[in-house]
Order: sequence, then structure tokens, then C-alpha cells
Amino acid sequence: MNAPVNSISNFVTPTQSETELATNSSRRLVELIQRKAKLSLRAESGKKEELIEVPTSAIRLLSNILTEMAKGNAVTCIPVHAELTTQQAADFLNVSRPYLVDLLEDGKIPFHKVGTHRRVLFKDVLSFKTENDKLRLEALEALAKADQELGLQ
Repeated sequence: MNAPVNSISNFVTPTQSETELATNSSRRLVELIQRKAKLSLRAESGKKEELIEVPTSAIRLLSNILTEMAKGNAVTCIPVHAELTTQQAADFLNVSRPYLVDLLEDGKIPFHKVGTHRRVLFKDVLSFKTENDKLRLEALEALAKADQELGLQ
């Protein structure tokens, strides 16, 4: 069974100097990824130096994190198989907890109960959000098209 996420709000908010460093690091990292360079991390402690090989997928994730930090955004990582409480899922979707519970009870997002508490998998919440965002974009495009056809724009 998946362990619940202790806190979805354990964000790392970058300082101004970290934002600047993230900007430079992100640019260089993207260039290296595009050149398919083999990447490793170098750690120095005193006179000792260690090299750590890092999977390419982790480097891409690091690049995404740095890009968001460069924008000054707070960042957190959540495993896709993590279990969220209804409040954590509602916070992620930026909706109220009662509205989220209605979505769960209507079968729009799968959930299971642990005792009397509902738990949802992050991957299911993310899937719902992705589909919902897609539907919103399609509706917005249809409205824009209708505006153009009616000469309202």
C-alpha cells in the first residue's frame, strides 16, 4: 500500500540569489541535455572529491525544477503513486475540500477509504486535472472561434 504524503505543501521557495543561480544552471543544463552529454554531479568536501552518475531522467527533472526556481516559483516533488488526503488533493486542484469530496463521490476521481478517511492517488488527481484542463482549453477555443465568426473580436 502507498504511504500518504506527509505534506503536499513542503515547498522550496528560492531566494533572489538562488533564483539567479537557478537561471544560469538551468540554461547550461538544457544545453548539455540537448547535446546528450553524460552528466554527473561532483561533490567536494575538504580535499575529497566524489563523482556521482545521475540518470538522464533525473537530470531532466532537475532542469524543470531549476527552470521553475528561476521564475521564482516554489517547487515540491510528489511521487505519482503517493496517497493524498482530500485536503491535499483539493489544495493541488485549487478547489474546496467539499467540492473535491463531491468529485470523489460522483466517481470522477477514484479513491479508497482508510478507516473513515478518503485517500486518493496523486496520479489519479493529476489525470483528472490534465483532462479537465484539456476540456477547458477546448471550450475556450470554441468560444474564441464563435467570437471570430460573429465578428465580436
